[in-house]
Amino acid sequence: MNVYLDHAATTPLLPEVFEAMKPALCADFGNPDSLHAFGRRAAAYVTDARDRIASILGVSPAEVFFTSGGTEADNWAVRCMGEGDLLLSPIEHAAVREAAALRGGKVFTCPVGEDGIVTKAHFGRTMSEGMGLAAVMAVNNETGCVQPIEELARATHAQGAALFSDCVQAACSQDLKKIASFCDALSLSSHKVGGPKGAGALIIKKGVKIKPLIVGGEQERRLRGGTLNVPAIVGFAKALELAQGRREEFCAHTGRLRDLFEEIVCSGLKEQVRIDGECRAPNISHMTFENGGEALLSLLDLHGVAASGGAACSAHAALPSHVLTAMGRSEGEAKKGIRFSFGLSNTEEEAVFAAKTVVKCAKG
Repeated sequence: MNVYLDHAATTPLLPEVFEAMKPALCADFGNPDSLHAFGRRAAAYVTDARDRIASILGVSPAEVFFTSGGTEADNWAVRCMGEGDLLLSPIEHAAVREAAALRGGKVFTCPVGEDGIVTKAHFGRTMSEGMGLAAVMAVNNETGCVQPIEELARATHAQGAALFSDCVQAACSQDLKKIASFCDALSLSSHKVGGPKGAGALIIKKGVKIKPLIVGGEQERRLRGGTLNVPAIVGFAKALELAQGRREEFCAHTGRLRDLFEEIVCSGLKEQVRIDGECRAPNISHMTFENGGEALLSLLDLHGVAASGGAACSAHAALPSHVLTAMGRSEGEAKKGIRFSFGLSNTEEEAVFAAKTVVKCAKG
């Protein structure tokens, strides 16, 4: 048996999404910025996708800007949004942390507790009068810890600053309309919700000042140059619609499988394993193993279980997890974590098989 437990890295393309994309892939292939009939038909797909995503999030279509994915959206927000100093959590995705160094001005980091959560008290003490932007992800992509965005938004706005939230990992399990109501900007990625790779969005609320990150065209109201990936955008809108519509089903199903998986692993390994983080999204299980690390990941792969050491974009770095070190773990411990992430396509049989395989491989 082969079991895919890396949905937090990428998800399989949903059949309904592929069907929705077909016309834009084949018959209606025009450039959406061309003025002829071919272009107008392609542009209509983009307009429809923008309207649907806006409706899902409870925002205006004029506030939806399409990107190539979450990394571009994160870079755009952090490097080009607002003025003044930046505050971010230490558990942000690399796209946010590395973009922060290119922003200019001072960058402050708010600590998280051993539970992996940014607290309002920590957050408030770190803010300063010169703060222009705060960046806190809604759901951590390694541990799945859900951050208190509503509270943090209030603290940010009280200082006259804007709040940006990376919602890439939140889109399957959290109420995006609620999160969007608190944030000044948020990022999303298609392939995390059953859509194609190569599409994402940055939601920028009306009145928020932002400069272009990519220039060279009039696309996206002169704020993001480049020909839009129409088929991927169509698929993204359909996938996001399905993900938010199935959110309760997703949470119940993945939560049940994850709890079963963790029960078997913890029962079999006892003190040799530790579950990381609290207040977690139901689909993510991050565990630190006494005999964890790359060797265990490779062994699991050989035995038919696909998991990851954290973010897929950092999978080849072989460095301690910045998320675990921020939670107070030693560098040695921070190299021994493995993330297992579930989706609607996973079954109870797969969860049991994967858990028993983890126990066997971890025991050596």
